[in-house]
Amino acid sequence: MTRRLLALALALALTACSSDKPKPTPLESLQPTIAGRQVWNASVGAIAFPMVPTARAGAYFVAGDDGTVLALDAETGAERWRTRINDRLSAGVGSDGRFVSVVTRGNEVVVLDAGREIWRKRVPSAVVTPPLVAGERVFVKGVDRAVHAFDVLDGRRLWTMQRPGDPLTLSQPSVLTAFGNTLLVAQGARLAAVDPLRGTVQWEVPLASPRGTNEVERLADLVGPPARVGNRICARSFQSAVACADVSKGTVLWSRNVGGLNAVGSDADHVFGADASDRITAWRAANGDVAWTSEKYLHRGLSGALALGPTVVFGDSEGFLHFLSTTTGEAQLRLPTDGSAIVGTPTVSGTTLLVTTRKGGLYAFRPN
Repeated sequence: MTRRLLALALALALTACSSDKPKPTPLESLQPTIAGRQVWNASVGAIAFPMVPTARAGAYFVAGDDGTVLALDAETGAERWRTRINDRLSAGVGSDGRFVSVVTRGNEVVVLDAGREIWRKRVPSAVVTPPLVAGERVFVKGVDRAVHAFDVLDGRRLWTMQRPGDPLTLSQPSVLTAFGNTLLVAQGARLAAVDPLRGTVQWEVPLASPRGTNEVERLADLVGPPARVGNRICARSFQSAVACADVSKGTVLWSRNVGGLNAVGSDADHVFGADASDRITAWRAANGDVAWTSEKYLHRGLSGALALGPTVVFGDSEGFLHFLSTTTGEAQLRLPTDGSAIVGTPTVSGTTLLVTTRKGGLYAFRPN
């Protein structure tokens, strides 16, 4: 309970601090150099929790604050199914294309099969990281950093991994993903490889070295979703660093001290992210050297980054989606949504890019 309260208190403090930020940098006029258009939009209602859409099997799985869960065709936006869980949500959405999992504010893990609820089980702490559904299991990470594994068919608890850690944790989606037959999970500023069958740690590496004179300044939990290219996983350590690891070897490739709050993106050549002032930086993926920076979007409340072909994409607090050149950082295209903040990180399925707004708008684009 102490950890949960500290995490939530920190989230509230950060929200309050955001009101003191300088005014957003005005956008420059732009002559598009690439084409792109909105192909569909939908709504899932207001979103007051850190919802992360999941793209699987040609569909987007999304959820709203009131417990609405949707499966939408990624190409057309047509509903495949819609259901309503009779609880407000704190985390989601995880899916393997068939089974879908979300977590309620009462700490209940809920699993659906084609939109039909098949089980729910309670975990001890609050959850803000979307569950991972993979290998006929559902993995859930609480704000206390404990990881729970359930059988996807019947909800039987298979194991729980609870390790000692710092008393202060981050109420923001963290790293919980699969790499081959390994579960990758954040443990504070460390990336751990876990055996998904037994819950035992195989290796662990630090992606940041937390610094500061108090617990808030030393808070450096890894922020999700991570960016993966081949064997390389890159992630932001909250307010501390951006780093990459070779997860086939369990080694850190490089780490750079840089502040920031949101997830990074990556392609084969670069890693992209915005710092706490929304200065965008591209680091060379091979060694972490800076390739370029841009200060054209300072204080615009940028989202996490997504690398998509020759562009890197960010949303902002006024609902604009910005497409920048991955090699130079120059603006290539700007597309609007509903005027409210784009939250989380853009998600891609095939050639369709999806962003979510604070008002619950779901906007799908197709850049050329």
